[in-house]
Amino acid sequence: MKKKILMVGTGGTIASKQTEHGLAPGLSSEDILSYIPQVENVCDVDTLQVCNIDSTNVTPMHWRLLAETIEKNYGLYDGFVICHGTDTLAYTAAALSYMIQNSSKPIVITGAQKPINMDVTDAKTNLLDSFIYAADEESQDVTIVFDGKVIVGTRAKKERAKSYNAFSSINFPYPAVIQDQRVIRYIPSIPYEEDVMFYYDMKESIYVLKLIPGMKADILTYIFENYDAIVIESFGVGGLPETIVETFYKEMSSWIERGKIVVMTTQVANEGSNMTVYEVGKKVKQDFNLLEAYDMTLEATITKLMWLMGLPKMKYKEFKNRFYTMVNHDILFTKK
Repeated sequence: MKKKILMVGTGGTIASKQTEHGLAPGLSSEDILSYIPQVENVCDVDTLQVCNIDSTNVTPMHWRLLAETIEKNYGLYDGFVICHGTDTLAYTAAALSYMIQNSSKPIVITGAQKPINMDVTDAKTNLLDSFIYAADEESQDVTIVFDGKVIVGTRAKKERAKSYNAFSSINFPYPAVIQDQRVIRYIPSIPYEEDVMFYYDMKESIYVLKLIPGMKADILTYIFENYDAIVIESFGVGGLPETIVETFYKEMSSWIERGKIVVMTTQVANEGSNMTVYEVGKKVKQDFNLLEAYDMTLEATITKLMWLMGLPKMKYKEFKNRFYTMVNHDILFTKK
């Protein structure tokens, strides 16, 4: 018996048409599906359009809409395929990994670098591959299917703006690939013992501060005053330059007792941070008991913070423990 899959449309390049102002979403989910008639040999598909936007305009409100849509239809379908623009696809995949946990049913997110109505496009392959993966018996949880590769929802990063191999899996292997319309698994799925959990509240009060050589410290006061969490993208394995250390200590001493969260991460995509290696990082981490992203992607770091901050208020120790608790393979290396 064929699996029953719900295709959820959100817009993006895959659904775009050429206009006088450039590409813009204009195709419905049914329109998109009509370009891959062979899908009827894979699974039965229903379509649902929740929005039709450029993914540049995606916000946590859209993530909530997707999570609510999946929960509403969770008992009616064997899996889900979400069509999404590529620019924020990695953020949406990470966000849904925290908003929909322990899903025994696959939630596959895909898109394309070229619209599906073009003669030369990656959209048809990506979409058909997504249905093949969603209909596979072992598939579960939130994943991305793109360019023949399966990427865990918390591990994706868009590294190429134009090429078909736009996404890479960061600090985690590809669990599977799709070749010749077959799923080839490198990592077997482990069935969940717990029931699926849905979360909706994502608190957006986060500022990402990317360090540059010679950065002045005056921005720190404004950030601490106006945001509840700060993610600092440092250099290498992590540390703070002398130009901002004095002000950082002053602000941290004032604000950390009021519940402000600071997470240190790295600008380097692969291999992650470790602030204990160099003096410029080790002392700061010891003095303030900062959180550290380690091998997490920036997209996962931000959306995990949003999810945790949206939960009922908890003490810092519990917040820290939950930040370091693995969700959908988001973090492997920690030194608590």
